[in-house]
Amino acid sequence: MEASAVQPHGGDLAAASALFPQAPRPWIDLSTGINPWPYPLPDIPANAWTRLPEPGQERALCAAAATAYGVADPALLVAAPGSQILIQTLPFLRPPGHVQVLAPTYGEHAPAWARAGHQVEQVAGLPDPQGPLPEVLLLVNPNNPDGRIISPAPLLALAEALAARGGWLVVDEAFCDLMPALSLAPRIGRPGLLVLRSFGKFYGLAGLRLGFLLGPDGLVAAMADRLGPWRVAGPAMLVASQALADIDWQAATRARLASARQALQRALTGAGIVPVGSTDLFQLVRSPAGRDLWADLAAVGIWTRRFPDRPGLVRIGHPADAHDFGRVCKILNQ
Repeated sequence: MEASAVQPHGGDLAAASALFPQAPRPWIDLSTGINPWPYPLPDIPANAWTRLPEPGQERALCAAAATAYGVADPALLVAAPGSQILIQTLPFLRPPGHVQVLAPTYGEHAPAWARAGHQVEQVAGLPDPQGPLPEVLLLVNPNNPDGRIISPAPLLALAEALAARGGWLVVDEAFCDLMPALSLAPRIGRPGLLVLRSFGKFYGLAGLRLGFLLGPDGLVAAMADRLGPWRVAGPAMLVASQALADIDWQAATRARLASARQALQRALTGAGIVPVGSTDLFQLVRSPAGRDLWADLAAVGIWTRRFPDRPGLVRIGHPADAHDFGRVCKILNQ
């Protein structure tokens, strides 16, 4: 298949079916890096669907998120219908300037800043806090798709150096629910430090569309003004408020995902496929020489993520049950 025919993100099983019309159904979709064991949906009152969201619901959601993320004040975060809208809106909240994006990483960040008129430079490593700095430094931690992690200390040093020059450090923590100790969210409130959080990946409810921007209160207020009223649907706020407060489910899910990561790694290495990066939600592997692993999996109805700009790399999420896991293992070992 032509690389250009592949969708820029995971999912889109209609595209998978068009590319591989003979693949058996149903598809096993391992392409998105989303928890396949989602938070159980509570009963949702009928009026959540028929009434506009109430301000009190949003306050309750932000309070739950602040507690879950270790943020001192709910006024230091704003909820949005998915972190993607925050990624696209944030670059318009400051004048065009020099932006560095730690790459390779999630592919939506650099284009969003470029569309807002910024000069975007993709860099392979962190700058020296004592040396030349951009006006904005952006990174994903843990990184997508290779799982690279950066400890808080060097990031806080960079945040301080950037803030002294009126700059920003923007950290996309979409996968940080897996590793809460890595998060900079408890440090939010200091100048120049911004954090993005995604709800759907860890909680397995991507269709709910919810994300948060954490940052100084003035910037959070500016983002809220940009997004306007009724930013998040009422049913989404009810579900997320409960999930963010459910620490028992969160702990059990972290343990389950860590165990699943080990099982998938064993299956891959047993088939002679060595992961080159991972988180507890996905494995990044390189196709063995002479084999197009992505196409082999797709041909038997297993949809994974490949990267046209990084040939041979394939990202594989967790199968949801033993049957699907067996199907994956069978094709890995062919």
